[in-house]
Amino acid sequence: MPVGAYAVASDTGRRRRRNEDNYIVAPPLFAVADGMGGAQAGEVASRLAASALETDESDGLQGLERIDALIQEANRRIYDRASTDPSASGMGTTMTVALVEGMTVAIGHVGDSRAYLVRGDQMEQLTEDHSLVNELMKTGKLSEEEAHVHPQRSVITRAVGTDPDVDVDGFTIEAEEGDVFLLCSDGLPDMVEDEEILELVHANRDDLEKAVKSLVAAANRGGGEDNITAVAFRISVDAPNLENTVAMPALPLDEEEPDEETREQAQEPAPPAPPAADAHRVRLVLICLALLVIAAALVVWGLLR
Repeated sequence: MPVGAYAVASDTGRRRRRNEDNYIVAPPLFAVADGMGGAQAGEVASRLAASALETDESDGLQGLERIDALIQEANRRIYDRASTDPSASGMGTTMTVALVEGMTVAIGHVGDSRAYLVRGDQMEQLTEDHSLVNELMKTGKLSEEEAHVHPQRSVITRAVGTDPDVDVDGFTIEAEEGDVFLLCSDGLPDMVEDEEILELVHANRDDLEKAVKSLVAAANRGGGEDNITAVAFRISVDAPNLENTVAMPALPLDEEEPDEETREQAQEPAPPAPPAADAHRVRLVLICLALLVIAAALVVWGLLR
């Protein structure tokens, strides 16, 4: 499996109270899900979508068939939960899934999360947003500039879990050495222009952890109006076998650096433990002292009788 490196960063953003994004980073499978719904239903929907990918009941299917089966299973789980739990009624999620098989990357997509390909110094948006503003742009009723500030830019026209069945956009990409694939929730492109996304990925293509953290930081600088998740992986023919490994979530970007005193205390070596021989001698001395005390007490007691 030619995945040379991968990384993920996810952040609540500056305006939301909870992070309703979920992701899967388990080579050769990568995914981003952005939940929607009232109360905590969006978080539940995206978590159910992620769990469907984690359990992977696709029975040996490959490529686009496997991705479609996984998304359909996610759709079934979310729809069933929404149908039986009044607090989750109407919930759904986006899903953008990538599966690496040799030098072919299969992608399945529902909603307005995105997949990008960075090849050399160029970036291409691979997925098409299933959103109201995109439909208006395609019909010429809205310009790209107007779409960025449209009050209904977050309204999606297709989601996983809102209906018994879901229509999945699926396609494959023939990858090349050094290609970087980026999956992200809409909290990134809504806050960061494509040119800056390309610049940050291209500048950090050899350090994808730094790349995804830089993307999340840029989205927060731009306003952080939504949750932000970025998953990146790089294609390398000579890559080590990373299959069945899982990436840990990136640390929160706003985690405070330790102050100088704390840093010095952390670096100060602990006092060495006493050697075993020294400890033995100490015990002997203590025993002797105890015996002397006992003997002295006996002498005093004898004199007083």
